[in-house]
Amino acid sequence: MKIAIGSDHAGFTYKREIIAQLRAKDITVIDVGTDSEAPVSYVPFIREVAEGVAAGTYDRGIVLGGSGNGEAMAANRIKGVRCALCWSVETAKLGRQHNDANVLSLGERVIDLRTAIAIVDAFLTTDFEGGRHVERIRELDE
Repeated sequence: MKIAIGSDHAGFTYKREIIAQLRAKDITVIDVGTDSEAPVSYVPFIREVAEGVAAGTYDRGIVLGGSGNGEAMAANRIKGVRCALCWSVETAKLGRQHNDANVLSLGERVIDLRTAIAIVDAFLTTDFEGGRHVERIRELDE
């Protein structure tokens, strides 16, 4: 599995931790930035993740910020991206099972690190259920 990850300054600390956790599991992670806690706009980093997922360059994407809201909005502007803003393992599982989410958005200021890592694990290991959910996903891209 090849994962792209990007954040602004407010998600930088968790991004580093998540990258370390994923690489320890031999998952390929491409860090598109930012590279510090210096204030920056999240838009270019999130757009790079989302466009790479939509193009099939990456299997999934992870984006982070302070709340994760702006990051999810930016990612979802890219056709073919289904970015789920998650704050619990349950929301991550449902995002995958029912929505075939291919990008995960997390907010460093609103969840603790342990929860964030558990959410990432759920996002990467939960399968899409298909079935009745397929038509809804098709409707998103109309």
